[in-house]
Amino acid sequence: MSPSDRTCCGVVEEARLRAHDRRTHKPQPWIVRKVAVGLTLALIAYTSYVYVGIFCRDMIIKNQSALGSPTVGIVFLVIFCILLLMVLWSYYAVVTTPPGYAADFVEKFELERPVRGQQSTTFSDTRGMSYELLSPPVDVSNHTSALSNSGNTVPVTLPVVPATATQDKVYHSTPHHQGTSTPDEAHITNVPADTESMRVPGPAPPSSHGSSHHSSSSSDAPPQLFSRQPSTTPVLVAQYRHCGKDKIIKPPRTHHCRACGTCVLKYDHHCPWVGHCVGAFNHKFFVNFVQWASILSFWMFATILGFNIKSQTRSPAPAINPQHIVAVALTALFGLFCCLMFLTQVQLIMLNQTTVESLAFRSMQEREQDNLARMHRWYDFGAKQRTRQRWDKEWGRIGKEGNLWWLGSSRANWECVMGKNVWWWFLPVGRGLEDGLSFPTNPRFDNQGRWRRRREWPSDLQ
Repeated sequence: MSPSDRTCCGVVEEARLRAHDRRTHKPQPWIVRKVAVGLTLALIAYTSYVYVGIFCRDMIIKNQSALGSPTVGIVFLVIFCILLLMVLWSYYAVVTTPPGYAADFVEKFELERPVRGQQSTTFSDTRGMSYELLSPPVDVSNHTSALSNSGNTVPVTLPVVPATATQDKVYHSTPHHQGTSTPDEAHITNVPADTESMRVPGPAPPSSHGSSHHSSSSSDAPPQLFSRQPSTTPVLVAQYRHCGKDKIIKPPRTHHCRACGTCVLKYDHHCPWVGHCVGAFNHKFFVNFVQWASILSFWMFATILGFNIKSQTRSPAPAINPQHIVAVALTALFGLFCCLMFLTQVQLIMLNQTTVESLAFRSMQEREQDNLARMHRWYDFGAKQRTRQRWDKEWGRIGKEGNLWWLGSSRANWECVMGKNVWWWFLPVGRGLEDGLSFPTNPRFDNQGRWRRRREWPSDLQ
């Protein structure tokens, strides 16, 4: 290939990458984000028509195809109307309540570009966001919590991130664990022999008798020692929370949503069924919606299916209405989806985790499981359990003591999102105790957001 061809291919590839970058960073059109809301309302409208206009109406007017008495039809209609009201009320609340956008509360900052010859260091987090740290340093601590609705852009140079102090000299055991740690990572690493750890069984000696020299040298090799080593990245330092797209220093637990094109306070996930993200200000209403939607769906599913099965025991058995079958299928699928979502949200709230944060903890647990598989044979479940208990004794549990936002009890975590009033747990009114901008941190972490060993915790927590 000639140099001109290579240059042409390079230009085409660069143009393709730029086009892909524009498509990736460009938010979805408004109509695309809201189309699923129309589908949800259409689903609710159709199933309501089948339940009220066919199932209950036939019983109330004593139609020949009725599956029950008029009294049963009236009772079912009243219960359905109450449940439908709660579903529509909670759905309206979650759709019309913004999740909270960080750009409405935090000042904007324009990072200075490095001049020629000036050294810079680039840091990346797990979401691909890069941070360029330049010198000379300036203090931005007074700006991180500034509340402003103005769109002024203030040029600022971020300070250099302080070097993270390592308490133990760490040697990575595999190439998979090499490199700079990210806020959502935890590694299993080699540690010195004086650290409480677990020996790894070495490979079996070779069966050949002619390799005695190799066998003796293998037996003289030092044993491998492993211990849990969480990430040492100071995730609470302001530099690690800068968003290059919105030009802001994000409050804690804030993430940039690609679909909405902006940073969302306490981002949980982007839900197309509500048309925007689930965040700090509408998380409670989302839980209320999936809660009532599950109850309504299963009520419709159980009553329609149950009475159709009961009718087939009569002689002669009436024909099954095809629309009953469609309604049963739709309510079963929608109810199962909403029920699983509700149970997942309840579990995450009681652990004080968002969906994004739970994925990071799951990744940590999977990596730890992989390392346990390397340390012990597949059938040695007792040894794996003892090793995990030893690590938990040294550090605490990954999802609880190892959660920066864990408040110490499930009740406290729940009230932060759902509020202290018990009625608010079921009705789409009120709000939680969080403002989306600041959060109390777990005292088992240092002031920069790094998980400490149990011996370094406050004395009342050890």
